[in-house]
Parts: sequence; C-alpha cells; structure tokens
Amino acid sequence: MTDLVCTEFVELVTAFLEGGLDPETEGRFVDHLAQCPGCERYLDQFRGTIETLGELPEETLSDQARRDLLDAFRDWNR
Repeated sequence: MTDLVCTEFVELVTAFLEGGLDPETEGRFVDHLAQCPGCERYLDQFRGTIETLGELPEETLSDQARRDLLDAFRDWNR
C-alpha cells in the first residue's frame, strides 16, 4: 500500500464522502487524513460547502458558476 499525496486526496474527496472508494483506497485516504492537517481542513471546508450549498435551491448557481467552483476545489493545493 502506497502513501497518498495531497493532490490524490483532493481528487478522492467526493468519492470518499459518497462511500465510493474501494477498501484499500479508503484506508490510504483515512491514513493520510490522520497525518495531514491541511487535508483535514480541506475536508472540513468541503463538508461545510456541501452543507451550505445543500440548503440552496438547485438553480442558485449557474452552470458556469458550478464549473468554476468545482475547478477551484480541483486546483486547491496544487
């Protein structure tokens, strides 16, 4: 089992939150999370964003705004 780097962590956050990681990858994800305060903060921010946006109507964000937001998260910590 190889260590997970921060860029991989960021790419896997959505799958982790949706329960979509295989057991080995989830273990690497959780191990990284336990050792990386920056990724722990990122996951907390991501959860907060989901919680906040989950309370807004779907049409609140334009397609472009949604793409921009996803791009911002994707490029975080690169």
